[in-house]
Amino acid sequence: MRRAERVDDPDRHSWEEPGVYQVAPGVHRVPLPIPEDGLRAVNVYVLEGDHGLTLVDAGWAMPESRAVLGAALEALSYGVDDVSEILVTHVHVDHYSQGVTLRGESGCGLRLGEHERPSLEALGSGDEMEGATQLAQLRRHGGEEVVSALDAIGYGTGSDPAKWEPPDEWITHGRLFQAGRTGLRALHTPGHTRGHVVFDDAGHGMLFTGDHVLPQITPSIGYESRTGALPLRDFMDSLGAVLDLPDRLMLPAHGPVRSSTHARATELLAHHEQRLDACAALLDGRPRTAYEVAGGLGWTRRERRLRDLDPVNRMLAVCETAAHLDVLAADGRCGRTEQGGVVRYLQEAS
Repeated sequence: MRRAERVDDPDRHSWEEPGVYQVAPGVHRVPLPIPEDGLRAVNVYVLEGDHGLTLVDAGWAMPESRAVLGAALEALSYGVDDVSEILVTHVHVDHYSQGVTLRGESGCGLRLGEHERPSLEALGSGDEMEGATQLAQLRRHGGEEVVSALDAIGYGTGSDPAKWEPPDEWITHGRLFQAGRTGLRALHTPGHTRGHVVFDDAGHGMLFTGDHVLPQITPSIGYESRTGALPLRDFMDSLGAVLDLPDRLMLPAHGPVRSSTHARATELLAHHEQRLDACAALLDGRPRTAYEVAGGLGWTRRERRLRDLDPVNRMLAVCETAAHLDVLAADGRCGRTEQGGVVRYLQEAS
């Protein structure tokens, strides 16, 4: 494994390159590997303080990730025993599961947003395979073809309860942490998941955005075991809440650090407004499933067709389209019917 290097966070480096990147005094970005995932890496942030280290997010529980994190802490002249607490932005495996491992090693406190509890308990029960909710959503929205493609690649496994042990604290909105040198305030930002939180460091003028605001990709909507009723509406409202803050340096979970959180949040809001209009334009008097509507949209910056995406990204595309159509229906911009367990949408006559 390449030895961790402690340097300032430079634009010239690819953001996922292993190392320890200082983004502010006592605050360091550490990219950790993710297995077989287009996201390539997850940023864990190490905050130095008078009472030990605080981590924002923890990484995916696997030996390679643990080794890279250990090397990074060593480069800072610390070890895992110096970690006093881990603040997790949301319940996804690449953010939470290694926190359980590190708590077992060091006895540190593990903290997660209170509204993640239903999803965590479903995964921790061992009775529900990971991805079961998304497969059910695909069936409800006409995506049986995608379900078959996912089955063919072995998507969806039985959940390992050991990865999903409960946290030591369920974080509430507005909770203040004496983390790092200036402290952090937790803000509930549902949408990506119903319990997602960001951490505001007003002293440094930084926002740890988790997967709520990402610099290079659009976060998935409602990808979790227990979804809210209108996750896209939640997400857009949460972007508005970020815009209500003073602009901050953006410290995302995936991608490079950026100078403005507001700029990217504004772009994401505009994207979803455009997407709502595009979905509405594809509806007429014939009821259509979200799968059919997704087939008429372009995906990724290259405007690829749905059929050209891999099965996992087809799943995300169909579920995201359904989230947009549900907002249109809630706003009275289209009709919504359900028959035989399949949901369809149509443009109602004015």
